Amino acid sequence: MSQKIEDYALIGDCETAALVGRNGSIDWLCWPAFDSDACFAAILGTPKNGRWLIAPADDVSGISRRYLGDTLILETRFETENGTVALIDFMPPRGKASDIVRLVRGLTGTVKMRMELVIRFGFGVDIPWVRRIDHSLLAIAGQDMTVLRTPATTRGEDMTTVSDFEVKAGETVPFVLTYGPSHLDPPEAIDPEIALQETEKYWQEWSGRSTHDGEYRDLVMRSLITLKALTFAPTGGIVAAPTTSLPEKLGGARNWDYRFCWLRDATFTLLALMNSGYTEEALAWHNWLLRAAAGSPANMQIMYGIWGQRRLLEWEAGWLDGYEGSQPVRVGNAAHAQLQLDVYGELIDAFHQSRMAKLQLDDETWSLECAVLQHLAEVWDQPDHGIWERRGQPRHYVFSKVMTWVAFDRGIKSAETFGFKAPLLHWRALREAIHRDVCNKGFDAEENAFVESYGSKLLDASVLLLPAVGFLPAGDPRIRGTIAAVEKHMMRDGFVLRHDPREVSEETQPIEGAFLACTLWLADAHVLAGDLEKAQILLDRVVGIANDVGLLAEEYDSGARRQTGNFPQALTHIALINTAHNLSAARQECDKPAVQRSK
Repeated sequence: MSQKIEDYALIGDCETAALVGRNGSIDWLCWPAFDSDACFAAILGTPKNGRWLIAPADDVSGISRRYLGDTLILETRFETENGTVALIDFMPPRGKASDIVRLVRGLTGTVKMRMELVIRFGFGVDIPWVRRIDHSLLAIAGQDMTVLRTPATTRGEDMTTVSDFEVKAGETVPFVLTYGPSHLDPPEAIDPEIALQETEKYWQEWSGRSTHDGEYRDLVMRSLITLKALTFAPTGGIVAAPTTSLPEKLGGARNWDYRFCWLRDATFTLLALMNSGYTEEALAWHNWLLRAAAGSPANMQIMYGIWGQRRLLEWEAGWLDGYEGSQPVRVGNAAHAQLQLDVYGELIDAFHQSRMAKLQLDDETWSLECAVLQHLAEVWDQPDHGIWERRGQPRHYVFSKVMTWVAFDRGIKSAETFGFKAPLLHWRALREAIHRDVCNKGFDAEENAFVESYGSKLLDASVLLLPAVGFLPAGDPRIRGTIAAVEKHMMRDGFVLRHDPREVSEETQPIEGAFLACTLWLADAHVLAGDLEKAQILLDRVVGIANDVGLLAEEYDSGARRQTGNFPQALTHIALINTAHNLSAARQECDKPAVQRSK
């Protein structure tokens, strides 16, 4: 049985990432990239679907974990009756090949250890051909190859590579697993101790560029490191999470593949990076956005692959049982083909915020924006599937309409501020028409709140972003009414749900967890309204459910006290960075809040 989602930690090399459990087992890894097939898929099945365990062979009396400073180097300490051992896990920054390094260091006494390596390519189903060459163990299946190098003695046992060894105080036993294409020679060996030094130096130098020195410094820094770890270095794209099919509902069917890049997260991602001093990463993300969205605006998608791929065909891995029985396990994401009007606003806003931050943008950016706005002028009044990617009939979602307003508002402001040629009279007329349309049809007087969609009585957490994007000021009675309605109807145990729980649904499964980013959006709304105490309480609540190494999933089941959804979730960590910055900025009366301001 898999461990709890929050019992995992993250290691990665900025091209892929692995989840390491508290028990010393790597239960998830897609190689060689985030969107590749998994070779360790035990988190979605059983150990026979692939994992790499290194742990004491005897009973463990205590386990503690930490990252070594502001790095992505994980140390897990196991205490046993006979001694204490540290397991140091990391992936060096990608060189010619991708490596996982695991160092077993004896701290006290003598500890008997057990290593079990089960490689299963193709999401846990393809058993490789294993052979020994010199002092290396090669595993090959189809296009994939891994090479295990270690001084420990290994043997085959029940389709598993195992090793039983001892480690004494002061000793270190290294294990290095390297990926390479099967048609090439095995990748060259690396020195694990030198790799540790170089990896530590890389992350320390990167973390040292952070300009955030406010409250929650450690958790914000961990969130920034996580965001960097979810960045695909060759292109600058940032995946929403490194996993697929970790359930929104434990035991349910809402299991989606998040190993792709969402335009929905564009502006908040930029602001989190820029306001923390990471302009290089912000520019790389902007350039990825520009390339991904290039082409006909009518064909713009809500998400793309890490290289900018457009076809993310969805299929089911029926041989995997799913996390705690949550089926199906999905690969790919059919939502990529949905119409979501909000992404047009996210794109134009991201480009505007980039200019305001004085990033050096590509000369083609403005021409793309004009083409997007020309298309949006024709389709803004159509129904769509909304920010939450509803798979039923399209509706006139309020947040989608608001973001079309944002698109024209930011286009106008970019043209006015930077002197670009634009049909400003036309854009201003559309901006006014959309604003009027949303206020007339998206606000319910009886509820005294903006609702999910035109004609609905139900709420939606995305409307909490209306003051953040500048649609209406936080002090507007309609915004205050919306905040009050969300607090009345959409909170469970102090956390905000994304969907109105009063909604009548045909689903018989338990309700999903609270959406952590939405809880932080409520905190941002309180900051803008000047109620810093309420915002602080909400931020503290989210911070309080981060796991022992500072990581957060997409959602939180307050009844089960479990993190749920894909993990770690970029949007949650982005929201945490921005809310912490907002509170610090508000307290310092700084005019640089990390929200999508209209100015």
